[in-house]
Amino acid sequence: MPPRGRLFLIDGSALAYRSYFAFVRNPLINSRGENTSAPFAFTNTLLKILREERPEYIVVVFDTSKPTFRHAKFPAYKATRQKMPSDMKEQLPRIYQIIEAMRLPV
Repeated sequence: MPPRGRLFLIDGSALAYRSYFAFVRNPLINSRGENTSAPFAFTNTLLKILREERPEYIVVVFDTSKPTFRHAKFPAYKATRQKMPSDMKEQLPRIYQIIEAMRLPV
C-alpha cells in the first residue's frame, strides 16, 4: 500500500493565543494604529509548517464560543479560562482572512 501523506491539524485557537501573547509587551502596530501582532506571528508559524514539514493535508480548527459535549461531561471544562483580551479579539478576523487567502480549510 502506498504512503497516504501526512495530515496536520492546527489548533487555531491555541496558535492565535500564542501568537498574540508573543508580542504582548512589544506589539506590532500598522500605519492605521491597528495591532497586527497575532496575524503576523500566526502567519509566520503556518508558513514555517508548510515550508519545513510539507504536509499533504492541513486543516486549521478553532474553539467554538458555544458549549460542547465536553462542557456537558465536565462542567469545569475551561471554567477558569479568562475572557479573551479585546485587543486579541479584534485581530481574529484578520487571522481568518489570512487562512482563507491561503486556501486552508477551517
